[in-house]
Amino acid sequence: MSLKIKTIFGVAFIEAVLLLFLVTMTVNYLRDTNYDGIEKRASTTVKLFAAASKDAVLSYDLATLDSLISEVMRNPDIVYARVTDNQGRSLSESGQPDVLARHFVEDTRVVDVTDDVFDVAQEIIEDSSVFGRVELGLDVLSLNAKIREVQQWTQFVALLEMALVAFFSYVLGTYLTSQLRELNDSAKAIAKGDLDVSVNVKSGDEVGQLAASFNRMVEQLRAVRLLRDEAERELKDLNLSLEMRVQDRTRALQHKNRELLDANREIKQAQHRMLQSEKMASLGVLAAGVAHEINNPIGFISSNVTTLKEYVDLLTVLLPLYQQLDVVNDEERQAILDKIKELLGREDLSFILEDAPILLEETSKGLIRVRDIVKGLREFSHHDPRQAMVSCDINEVIGSTLRIAQSQFKYHAEVALELQSVPELLCDKGKIGQVLLNLIINASQALPDQGHITIRSRIVNDHVEVDIEDDGEGIPEADLDKIFDPFYTTKPVGEGTGLGLAICYSIAQEHGGCIDVRSVPGQGTTFTLKIPFERS
Repeated sequence: MSLKIKTIFGVAFIEAVLLLFLVTMTVNYLRDTNYDGIEKRASTTVKLFAAASKDAVLSYDLATLDSLISEVMRNPDIVYARVTDNQGRSLSESGQPDVLARHFVEDTRVVDVTDDVFDVAQEIIEDSSVFGRVELGLDVLSLNAKIREVQQWTQFVALLEMALVAFFSYVLGTYLTSQLRELNDSAKAIAKGDLDVSVNVKSGDEVGQLAASFNRMVEQLRAVRLLRDEAERELKDLNLSLEMRVQDRTRALQHKNRELLDANREIKQAQHRMLQSEKMASLGVLAAGVAHEINNPIGFISSNVTTLKEYVDLLTVLLPLYQQLDVVNDEERQAILDKIKELLGREDLSFILEDAPILLEETSKGLIRVRDIVKGLREFSHHDPRQAMVSCDINEVIGSTLRIAQSQFKYHAEVALELQSVPELLCDKGKIGQVLLNLIINASQALPDQGHITIRSRIVNDHVEVDIEDDGEGIPEADLDKIFDPFYTTKPVGEGTGLGLAICYSIAQEHGGCIDVRSVPGQGTTFTLKIPFERS
């Protein structure tokens, strides 16, 4: 849509809105004023008519009533008049028969009238008693017709004014757009690359000033194009040398990138070696205790096996003797029985039969104990990066870790488990076991003599949390911010590398979690391992 059309429509729209508002206000004011006049006139007329008819109604003077109604009906805009007694029976009436024949319903506002007659009434009262009523109907049809006529004339005048406004808007738009069209044509020529254009300045108003500014802009564009052409020639020469520099730089960056990849690979290998070294260090701490834990069951297993061997040796002698009793004569049978009796006199067969199952059961339990310790060590020390992430129950990992760490606390600490049912985690079971082992060993070493270690598992929001709490000496507040730093340790020289907690924190981060610590000197320390899980 062109600017000229927009100007015409814009001005016409504004004019239409203003005229509509003016017409509406004028018609509403005219209608309200006349309606209010009719309502007041009807109220006054019916009150005067009631007062004039009062004596005639009280004396039942019908002739006077007829005369009064005839006098009222001389008013041209009164459609009917009627006087009734207190029973609603007509005493005298005059007016249009069809209006008099309808049921009387009093109107309160002219605007609500639907039958073109404004009906009003006034009761005739004497000493608080109603003796009758007068009814009048005023014509509002002619008034409404006049109001509609005024409204039509007003609309006609508004339309005429809108047409004149549109005409003058068209003249003004034509004047304004003639130079703007020339500016537009020149701008299109510039867009195509033709800078040899100019616009005629026809006036000194804002449009003329715009045309002059446009001509100055075209001159500046010509100068800029000359500078651009010169710069392009220089850039072409520079690009030739830059391409060679970029190629050299690219080769250098590729070489550096290969060096960084090699360095990153070496760092990862060093991290893995450091992790394994710390794991072996933990195993070294456990070695003596684990050996003792294994030697205890191995000792009674060996003793039980020796005793069982003696029982078996006795049975291997007795059984052949019993088998020979059925195939020898009486004299030989008696000799065999004497030998059996002699053997049974030296050994208590009933005790052997009772003791053998007990020895076997104890031996079986001892072997299971050794198997669990070895299994825990294997799970802790083994790490297969191809099958690192598996679904596992953290409570089972806690139990497995306690079995291999038992030698570190069994003589000076009581371990309490408060494990809740938690969802399985997708994690590296060996690494999580290493974290728990380090935290449990640290808790054990923090106990000066006899103490308690409490291990809890629970769900908090979308994390599985494991608390390892001790009632040891605690950690000074100044050291809390440094305990996870690599090579930081409070242990004597030769007893710690300072990597344990740093590696534990790194493993927790690998699993999307973290480790928090709370400690009160003299009361104990709580480490909390937090690992997220996926809700089903």
